[in-house]
Amino acid sequence: MSRWRPPPDKSSPYITPEGERALRAELKELWLLRRQDVVPALRAAAAEGDRSENAEYIYRKKQLAQMDRRIRYLSRRLDEVQVVHARPPRQDRVFFGARVTLEDAAGELRNYRIVGADEIDAAQGWISVDSPVARALLGREIDDAVTVQLPEGPVEYVLLEIAYP
Repeated sequence: MSRWRPPPDKSSPYITPEGERALRAELKELWLLRRQDVVPALRAAAAEGDRSENAEYIYRKKQLAQMDRRIRYLSRRLDEVQVVHARPPRQDRVFFGARVTLEDAAGELRNYRIVGADEIDAAQGWISVDSPVARALLGREIDDAVTVQLPEGPVEYVLLEIAYP
């Protein structure tokens, strides 16, 4: 059995204006602030002598590689994303950027906001437009029953509220 795994499906390119600002701020912080601190520290550690046994040098080198990897990813991702500024023409249906309130069979309410793959935040209830719940909700109207296939099995929700910020 090989270790090869097919690459994951490419995430949707949509992002909210707040999400784009957050990605640009992270890129700026990495490039201008944090990287500028690591490079001189790496240079100083390299000047100390034997690099094979120099823990500071090895640590800084790994830290710089991780930062550069994230910088490359953010740069490519910001070129790919499409910022969704406008509200949809029909605000009585669920589309990207919607805040929704769902009720499950037990009467428990769940609040979600459908955002881009780079903006997911479980604490705030922000779910990716590529998630099973969001895919099941897209295009639905208030009072629609939605069945979502989750790992535990199918779950049915009723769409109670739709709002766009």
